[in-house]
Amino acid sequence: MANRLINEQSPYLLQHAHNPVDWYPWGDEAFEKAKAEHKPVIVSIGYSACHWCHVMEHESFEDEAVAAYMNEHFVCIKVDREEHPDVDSMYMDAVQAIGGSGGWPLNVFVTPERAPFYGGTYYPPRAAYNRPSWKQLLGRMADLWEDQQAEVLQQAEQMISHLRQASQNIFKATGAGTDKDTCRKIADNLLKQADKVHGGFGNAPKFPGTMAISYLLEHYHFTGYEPALKHALHSLDAMIEGGIYDQLGGGFARYSTDREWLAPHFEKMLYDNALLVSALCDAYSITKQPRYAEIIRDTIAFVERELRDSSGGYYCALDADSEGVEGKFYTWTWDEWIASVPGADGDIAAQHFGVQQEGNWEGTNILHVAKSMDEIAIENSLSVEEVKHGIAEVKRRLLADRNKRIRPQTDDKCLLSWNALMNISLCKAGVAFASLPTTGNDNYIARAQAHMEWMLETFLHNGALLHTWKNGTARIAAKLDDYAFLVQALLQLAAAIGENKWIKQAVELVEAVIHQFSHESGFFYYTAGDQHDIPVRKTDTYDGATPSANALMAHNLWLCGMCMEQNEMVERANLMVQHISETAVRYCYSFAYWAMLLQRQVMGLKTVVCAGKAANEMLEEMQANYLPQAYLLTLQKEISDLPILENKFFADKMYIFVCSEQACLSPVSSAGEALSLING
Repeated sequence: MANRLINEQSPYLLQHAHNPVDWYPWGDEAFEKAKAEHKPVIVSIGYSACHWCHVMEHESFEDEAVAAYMNEHFVCIKVDREEHPDVDSMYMDAVQAIGGSGGWPLNVFVTPERAPFYGGTYYPPRAAYNRPSWKQLLGRMADLWEDQQAEVLQQAEQMISHLRQASQNIFKATGAGTDKDTCRKIADNLLKQADKVHGGFGNAPKFPGTMAISYLLEHYHFTGYEPALKHALHSLDAMIEGGIYDQLGGGFARYSTDREWLAPHFEKMLYDNALLVSALCDAYSITKQPRYAEIIRDTIAFVERELRDSSGGYYCALDADSEGVEGKFYTWTWDEWIASVPGADGDIAAQHFGVQQEGNWEGTNILHVAKSMDEIAIENSLSVEEVKHGIAEVKRRLLADRNKRIRPQTDDKCLLSWNALMNISLCKAGVAFASLPTTGNDNYIARAQAHMEWMLETFLHNGALLHTWKNGTARIAAKLDDYAFLVQALLQLAAAIGENKWIKQAVELVEAVIHQFSHESGFFYYTAGDQHDIPVRKTDTYDGATPSANALMAHNLWLCGMCMEQNEMVERANLMVQHISETAVRYCYSFAYWAMLLQRQVMGLKTVVCAGKAANEMLEEMQANYLPQAYLLTLQKEISDLPILENKFFADKMYIFVCSEQACLSPVSSAGEALSLING
């Protein structure tokens, strides 16, 4: 018999709709029931692609006896963390304060007033891993609520006070100046955290670290600092050759469980692939290496093929599991390999992809680049072209056989923030490939335009944004990252195609953010002022799996302020960066997007206006260059509704105006002259 979750849209909640647990979705109904019955509440948080969420569901939430105990002693709520990132963030902070670590599934015990008093992550069905079983923990929490309720309520209030205080702990400006030495110090601090052997940063588990990679690439671009370039490219190359990258179908998994990038946690998230495409576009723009262009195209092709809804939006993720086994869809036993690709080509490909009879991971094989095609050619007395052709044929056959397998589940809801990140990556790919011949398969700018139209039509209602969409219905109030990422996508699209209407739309949304999300410090809350379903409003400033929404808003404020000649926006952006600068230097990996903004300020942020009847042609010429510190605009007619464009059009002349916060330099008439001013 189905529970209340059967009426929800989230694939994660629908996975639990037939549990014997009497689950409620997040909302007032569950907490009103808890108040009426004087019961504590279990808030269990996860997401569709989470392997351990599936494990705990099977072990505990499908158990009739466990479910009966939960239903008798608690009111139980299931939350999709991607639908309610604010709820997840608040309770994650609480669990980390209680136990020092967090993760998913996240299981929190809270009062009927939504205040947390205990929590943890995965709990086994029997006591193990130095933790109690889930049923033991349920008994302890029920007894604690029954026997020591006053102390529990007091502890919960203390936790709320702690979370509120932590959320108000906004960084203060120190007055210390920033210069090129500051930027070098950030680069060196990142390199101190670098895994010089295997690429990336830190030890296992190892995440892509795309913002840090992009900082290093930009630092090399500005300064020529070779160690920054070397490690950024080493990191990207290691991921491209590792098991974290799908060697057959393209696309990246969320993270690697080992230091070598061999064994991923196999779920594929939209945001990871969008951010990696962006970083790869930076690498390609600097190096022009064809391999980066190839991986960009293959990753976008994966997203288009496997995560695109017929309406035009992009889904959240592919699950890690299929047939109840993590990674089964992507891995190959030796017998499966031989059956699919027998013969000499299969032997050659096995050398390339590191396929072994005994397996290279848990008795099966994760495909990765174990040996280069050049090495294989030499060892087997073949030409490189022969090896390439043979491996390409093997990949085609393997992919055809893999497509016959039972696929991992798709989380087919569309989130505005993640879709906006994908839109940004499409724009960056279009600009990076601007000088290359356009084909019907990689006209990324046109795709970005169509996708932007879809996002605005889908998520923008009565001047306000919504957060999630599925089956024709958008719902749940948008959060700061939804606004911040969409504004940035609008601005990048405007610069990529020279259509200033997108800037006007971005400015309207920025003004909405200022009105609804502003914190007295100048930063922004994560939730709007009219949202009252959580007891703590947070002001996150650090990068997580996605860039800091506050950092994106600082970037947006500067660009919109410059375009509209609204100094208060520019000053607010500068103040935000100033407040965070010392922290960005010390904790640069977690504040890498802030570090990029700081570096661009030091190197000279510019707006660049191409004005004249041939403005679009000049824009394309400028786009052939990597200019992270410059924002490009076009003006092809005398009248414009952007203040920055006023009095810059001359019917019989073509000018490029390069402007900083302080002033516009004398106009020039060629891209070369403009580049000298931008980079000077």
